[in-house]
Amino acid sequence: MRFALILSMALTFFGAVEILGAKVTSAVQLRDGKVYFKQPPRLLRAVTTFKNVNVWGATYYFTIKLPPNAGEPLQKVKINQHEGLDRINFDLDDSFAFIGNTSNRGEKLSLDVTSDRKLKTVSLKFNPPVSPGETVTIALKPNRNPGTEGIYLFGVTAFPRGDNPHGQFLGFGRFHFYGDGFGLRSYPLLVSKSASK
Repeated sequence: MRFALILSMALTFFGAVEILGAKVTSAVQLRDGKVYFKQPPRLLRAVTTFKNVNVWGATYYFTIKLPPNAGEPLQKVKINQHEGLDRINFDLDDSFAFIGNTSNRGEKLSLDVTSDRKLKTVSLKFNPPVSPGETVTIALKPNRNPGTEGIYLFGVTAFPRGDNPHGQFLGFGRFHFYGDGFGLRSYPLLVSKSASK
């Protein structure tokens, strides 16, 4: 009888610890229902396969790390062209995403991809969402590289799962396109620090 009581108390204690642990890693939700990441994702890298202007067949890769203590899965990413003389249009049907990075590709992910040409934004919704602790790479296929050389900045914003998610700005992917004779190889491109953490 005494053993059963001790066992019951132990299970209750460990159950409480598990519940407390779940609370620690859960997302932050405000009274208005807006859901935030407890620990936001990080934009690790942005790279293009071709850095020449007017090149067809390039791919722009954006690699994002979702920390184990994110609190919520990654539901959606928005990529917005902030800077650059030419508007870059993407072939949404050819764009894709996968677990891992460009040198270690894993499972291909199911995506719903939309764009807003006026806002120069591509939205990618993961179905199902990406679990905390995973690294995901988004591959956008432009119709072609811009015709004007220079620096092009793409802002990356991540959204947690939820009916009313708060977008977390992760930083900029910085792409430098060159005129003829330069940038024929793929190079890692700089990623600026996130404006907010």
